[in-house]
Amino acid sequence: MFDVNVNAIFPEMFPNEKQRANTNLFIKGLTVVALILSSLIPMIFISDYVPADDAIPFAKSQYFTMAIVIAIFTLIISIPFLLKGIEEKVEMAEDFEKRPSFFQSMKITLTNKIFIKFVVANTAVWYCFSILPMIIPIYAEFVIGGPLFAGGGSIIVGIALMLAFIIAALVMPIHKKLGFKYGMRKAFMITLGIWICTLFPFLFITGEAFQIAFILLIALQGFPLSGALFYVDILHADVIDEDAVKFGVKRSASFYGINAFIHRISIILVILTIGLMFGNIGWDKQFDPLPSDPFLVILGLKAIMVIFPSIALVIGLLAMKSYGLHGERLERIREELKKN
Repeated sequence: MFDVNVNAIFPEMFPNEKQRANTNLFIKGLTVVALILSSLIPMIFISDYVPADDAIPFAKSQYFTMAIVIAIFTLIISIPFLLKGIEEKVEMAEDFEKRPSFFQSMKITLTNKIFIKFVVANTAVWYCFSILPMIIPIYAEFVIGGPLFAGGGSIIVGIALMLAFIIAALVMPIHKKLGFKYGMRKAFMITLGIWICTLFPFLFITGEAFQIAFILLIALQGFPLSGALFYVDILHADVIDEDAVKFGVKRSASFYGINAFIHRISIILVILTIGLMFGNIGWDKQFDPLPSDPFLVILGLKAIMVIFPSIALVIGLLAMKSYGLHGERLERIREELKKN
């Protein structure tokens, strides 16, 4: 209800690529600050990311306290945003009448091949966004191990994630330059390729000797994370612009709504991935609180950490490779918009 409405006004408030890139630099920079806070707050309130069965009631109370703090913080931040952060063009009665219904929106968007390719790539990115933070604390405890990562190493893992977010904020201007130099589509593809490269070293680190390497590799995730955050909204706005040129009405909410509806499939895929792997490595907490075969556990966690996200990113790369809204075609769309 919130996200779709906010994102839908992005192409409206910032109608050209330069404005979108400059604004997105600011928006995603603040998003990274929020991510840093999201790594710090759990460090303050949660003592063990992988609690034993008898500690679960205490862990629940810690999560509840954390939720209250986040809710208060969100409420405070939302006040200036709601008062000063939104500017919409005046909507005429005929514009309102052109709004499609939900099922019309489904038909319009799902018959747009460019949009489908974008959504496939975006779903692949959200799959990685979802699965990596979920698996990192467990990977730290059972693959790297040692007292530093006991119980999921909440403090150390939090610091590693915070480093990733700091790097993401610092390199955001680099992604802006790459986007203008190579085009947003190509720069996005480069980012997905780099992300695969930064994941693969996790296959080769096992044991306490690689604790520092693990922290550095987590920190390196900041570069592709930054790019994935930066390019997606700009590419999505281009899709909306092309549709507006074709049909004479800007259906931002339709595209953002259906995109949000579809990329939630990534959450289902994450749960299926974890259920499939945990079920096949003999790790089912309902019957056995500890994995029976450490080798299988390490193999399974590495697959979840590297293989499955890499497959998703390759799918995203293939989708963007056939994504035709770039070069001369995109320039024609922009020229048409200027005339209108």
